[in-house]
Amino acid sequence: MSAENSVPSLLSKAGAASALTLAVVGGTLVAPGLTTEAQAATHATKALKIAASKKGSPYAYGATGPYRFDCSGLTQYSFKRTGKKLPRTAAAQYNKTRHIGRSQRTPGDLVFFHSGRNVYHVGIYAGNGRIWHSPKTGAVVRLEKIWTNSVWYGRVR
Repeated sequence: MSAENSVPSLLSKAGAASALTLAVVGGTLVAPGLTTEAQAATHATKALKIAASKKGSPYAYGATGPYRFDCSGLTQYSFKRTGKKLPRTAAAQYNKTRHIGRSQRTPGDLVFFHSGRNVYHVGIYAGNGRIWHSPKTGAVVRLEKIWTNSVWYGRVR
């Protein structure tokens, strides 16, 4: 158990005067209401599977599922099904995530495509340099290699 998730640390975060119920999540001792990397990873893994299950669903501008999606509609839908709320647009989703570097990305993290400071597309990282996304009019939800280095990564909290 890391020092960050130690029992004394959890007690101080939860408040010494309050009653505290502890649980084990993914082998890590946690207090209810505290976000952990293990919990975030569980949501991300589930969201990735949900996005993959939508393979072949047609792109439709502004669509949020369950049968048609635009890029941010797919990511919003996938995380909503895991109990996590994301804003509607790719740019707003970027602003809501914890920004991480390329070397920290793991399957289930969001991949944001940008031009300068403008975020214009989002997908869910699937590993091996690939994403699940709903790319454009006339296309369908699909797994595709990341085609540019102009991307930022974000982890849903």
